[in-house]
Amino acid sequence: MRRLLGVRAGLTAFCALAFAAGLASPLSAEPKHGLSIFGDLKYPADFTHFDYVNPDAPKGGKASQIGTAGLTTFDSFNAYILKGDAAQGMELVFDTLMARALDEPDAVYGLVASSADVAPDGLSVTFKLRPEAKFADGSPLTADDVVFSFDTIKAKGHPAFAIPLKDVVSAEALDPQTVRYTFQGQLIRDLPISVATLPILSKAYYTAHDFEKTTLEPPLGSGPYKIGEFKAGTYVTYVRREDYWGKDLPINRGQHNFDEVRYEYYRDRTLELENLLAGNFDFREEFTSKDWAGGYDKPAVKDGRVKLLTIPDERPSGAQGFFINTRRDKFKDVRVREALGLAFDFEWSNKNLFFGLYTRTGSYFENSDMKASGVPSPEELALLEPFRDKLPAAVFGEAVSPPVTDGSGNNREQLRRASKLLAEAGWTQTPQGLRNAAGQPFSVEILIDSPSFERIVGPYLKNLKAIGIDATMRRVDAAQYERRLKDFDFDLTTQRYALRLTPGIELKTFWGSDAAKTNGSFNLAGIADPVLDQLIDHIVTAKSRAELVTATRAADRVLRAGYYWVPQWYKGAHNLAFWNKFGWPEVKPRYERGALDTWWYDSEKAKALVQR
Repeated sequence: MRRLLGVRAGLTAFCALAFAAGLASPLSAEPKHGLSIFGDLKYPADFTHFDYVNPDAPKGGKASQIGTAGLTTFDSFNAYILKGDAAQGMELVFDTLMARALDEPDAVYGLVASSADVAPDGLSVTFKLRPEAKFADGSPLTADDVVFSFDTIKAKGHPAFAIPLKDVVSAEALDPQTVRYTFQGQLIRDLPISVATLPILSKAYYTAHDFEKTTLEPPLGSGPYKIGEFKAGTYVTYVRREDYWGKDLPINRGQHNFDEVRYEYYRDRTLELENLLAGNFDFREEFTSKDWAGGYDKPAVKDGRVKLLTIPDERPSGAQGFFINTRRDKFKDVRVREALGLAFDFEWSNKNLFFGLYTRTGSYFENSDMKASGVPSPEELALLEPFRDKLPAAVFGEAVSPPVTDGSGNNREQLRRASKLLAEAGWTQTPQGLRNAAGQPFSVEILIDSPSFERIVGPYLKNLKAIGIDATMRRVDAAQYERRLKDFDFDLTTQRYALRLTPGIELKTFWGSDAAKTNGSFNLAGIADPVLDQLIDHIVTAKSRAELVTATRAADRVLRAGYYWVPQWYKGAHNLAFWNKFGWPEVKPRYERGALDTWWYDSEKAKALVQR
């Protein structure tokens, strides 16, 4: 039961790449086979494969899956623009200069680029391209394509690209296999990897095709797969390219094992489960606690044909909640936003709806050491004190945390506190409900796009109504939902920020003032706080992990004291359900689930399924 900001429709490929990080410290002064933000790289220049893959994994077979929870349709194969809902899996079609290692928090290694050379002052990075790199039509992939890709995406791409690339001044092709990026300003730490993980587009193809249009014409890529059969809004298939230029690179060994990868789309989570158990597709991650607790009590699971597997999730869980659109006048008073939070009874929901499987989210950096706790440390105070007169007193005390109830459903104390806050904010209780000084009612609409979320929103609406708020729920189809989010046309909506292990410049798209007024950004709450902008700068310029943790904790305190959301829940594990036809490595990548990226088709297991 979650949606991932950062893997929403239209941004799937970008966010899969955006987990990559910045440059090594100290700054590189010579070509390197990989880059990281803090410390040395785990893998040497002569590494043969990642530790979490089976380098001898067999190739073949098919794998069909449900991708990101909540994505129910697609109408485009352009994942890099604001328009349309892009198909999942497009990252399989496009290569990048470098790609992430899934067992390091912030390291990437050469893919199209064999090396990267960061200038001593950090103001430029030069990549050397592999001469054997080619697009799927056999044409060479050159520095001109890399430069064209940067220029096009920065100027015409989704805002999630434009903001992080703001201080990338230019890209220049020095020769067919050499490209140099130039940076400006102080927020440059992450920029070498930001550009290293951009998708590489064919200049020739996109000169003949309008990049800014949504399209279902399969594009020309250079990656390990190409688009096969598809039906808009129903399924899309990716076929492994036997002629893929990079299939034998160390960074790719043990991956891209399936001949065919297929993403299925259903408009309802219940239908997904029914079709999985009927054998109509192979794999899904279960996000619905009710289904995980009781929905798999079926013959196919009992006899072992369908496997259930829980694996740990060591990544920051992000920030899931009901985000409050502060662009609307009725939500500008922080007391109103705090009152909305008091009306949500998580403990009752966890006990009665979630079978006790979840933990309350309290931080924007939940499930990580970047989460603020207790009172500010001296290091945090050093960042916060200069802004004491601009920050609420709560920032300097115990970190703001959501209220805790006894789970009985009798949360009258929290509702009384909420009513008091609303009264202080100028809302008067009348027989007809809350009214402001102009006699206008206080109405709240919670926007959703999934019927499975109705059982969660319903009890929350009941509590909001109990304190005089005219609270309603509006469920719309997936396409309308995406449009309304991009236009910030909602009161409250549920989302989850998917933060990376080493946060950086992308935080400006989540909480920066510029993003608050940029349609399509991830700043759903409309946060526009100059203090927070400066704290994000501290995060982006941190020169050590300790500095980064201090800055994130300080920012976390400011965010939580602003009551921009009603925190929901998280689960530090992946619950996987799949037909028993796969094999997987002994070692799971620490910072990803590994499925299905490092798995393979096991023909013996598949044969046994047919024989049953």
